Amino acid sequence: MSSTSESPLTTPNFDTNIFSPSETQPEEWSEKRTGSNEIIPKVEEAELQLADVKEEPLAEDEPISPTEPVRIRRARGRPRIHPPRSPTAGAAGAKRSKTGCTTCRKRKKKCDETKPFCLSCQKNNIHCEGYKPVEIWKSGKERAAEARKRSLDIKFELPPLMEGVENDLDRDLLQHFASRASAVLTLHGEKSTNPFTRILLPMALQHEGLMHSVLCLSASHMYSVHPSQEYEDRQAFHRGKALQLLKHDLERQKAGEGGVMVYEDSNVAQILIHLLHSICDGNTSGEYRMHMIAAKQIAMNQKSANPEFQSLFDEFFYYHWIASQITSLDGAEVPMMDNFNLPFEINPETAALIGVSDGLFGFISKTSNLRRRLRTRIDNKQEPTMDYEALLAAHAIDTGLRGWVCPQEPGSPRYTISMLYRQATWVYLYRTTKDSQPHPFIKSAVDAGIRYINELPAEGWIQSNVLLPLFLIGCAAFEEEQRVEINRAFNGLMACTGLGNIGFAKEVVDEIWMLMDAGDPESWDWEKRVYARGWDFLVT
Repeated sequence: MSSTSESPLTTPNFDTNIFSPSETQPEEWSEKRTGSNEIIPKVEEAELQLADVKEEPLAEDEPISPTEPVRIRRARGRPRIHPPRSPTAGAAGAKRSKTGCTTCRKRKKKCDETKPFCLSCQKNNIHCEGYKPVEIWKSGKERAAEARKRSLDIKFELPPLMEGVENDLDRDLLQHFASRASAVLTLHGEKSTNPFTRILLPMALQHEGLMHSVLCLSASHMYSVHPSQEYEDRQAFHRGKALQLLKHDLERQKAGEGGVMVYEDSNVAQILIHLLHSICDGNTSGEYRMHMIAAKQIAMNQKSANPEFQSLFDEFFYYHWIASQITSLDGAEVPMMDNFNLPFEINPETAALIGVSDGLFGFISKTSNLRRRLRTRIDNKQEPTMDYEALLAAHAIDTGLRGWVCPQEPGSPRYTISMLYRQATWVYLYRTTKDSQPHPFIKSAVDAGIRYINELPAEGWIQSNVLLPLFLIGCAAFEEEQRVEINRAFNGLMACTGLGNIGFAKEVVDEIWMLMDAGDPESWDWEKRVYARGWDFLVT
């Protein structure tokens, strides 16, 4: 037919060129073609059930055609005040870095993050403050534990309990003095009977200068046992403080009757401690002499109101005064009583040293005086060397030694060391009055002295008095087998006491042995050998 009449049930003839050939037409626009090419549109159902209506999913694909509008389905609920940002909106601005240097971050400038200082700051001639340290993430428990640790690390230093004891090292030195140093200076091994811990330490607690003197002595002994810069520096510190305070005290004190200075007990104790310090330190310059002169003046002109302290001072001063004559050419005669005793009394049972309280040091002092007399006659080439007066003095000393009775209990260590001192005193007399050559008499006396040394226990308190007799017997050892035992005794004494003067005493003995082997008649005069070395020290 050339024309077709419109029917109420038919739709107008739409233009079929709306869709491109390659695209699929919607279902509702689909056509049915008949054999006569008549287009029969699809008839939609008139009634739709509500349950059959389903939400159309949002299409993510591009529109079917450029002319077809994009359907944007509104979400349910109230519209947002601020619409969601487009996914591409954040890409417009670059993210801000948090790892730049501190300066660039303050200036809000881009940082090239060059380490240790960025090039941007250097280029602009700006001081670069560098980078903040990287913070490692920690849990709450870890942060709390660190906070507790920091609170425990906050310590407040306690003030010193005792003046002069300023730090942990000083407290160790004080303990060392009480437990060991004091034990090698006296025959009292027990703290309850040791005069240093029983008398001097309570005085040091009340006097700063004396405390510094005690710590100086302890540091000196510690250094001789375990040499270290720490002990040496602390020794020098306490010595300087002690001498400074002693000088200040002496300037304040006034002279007593007759213009003689009267010293307080604490200052007298300081002088005694400094005298002992020269022994521990092994000083060979004669430093002890200035303390000896002051102590001698005190001993001759004043007495302490404390009888225990006075007895301690008398014993230690006279012991070292008489012993100093054994190694020195200089010396004044010590005042003695007719029975060779010193002008004071000390109970031998409570004595801290051997020789003073029992009268043996009277014989030693008389022998030292005899040596000076004979040395003068030899230097002046006076003949005979042993004149009548010297012979009578030697005979009196020998007679007194043979009649001497040991006040100590037989079999005790004190008895053994007292007999050792008696033996050494006789050897000292023999080497003073006889020619320097081997003889059965001197060999027998040295052998007996070595047996006494070997019988002594190795405890420090009993070994504290061995050096003096060991030195005298060593200077008379002509036989090689005797020298082996003497060497062993010196090594044991050094290991036991750690006193600094032992090594110097051994060097003098070695030199005397060389002179004895060479047949030198001057090998009896070890005082001259000490003087030739430029030494002046105590063998105590």
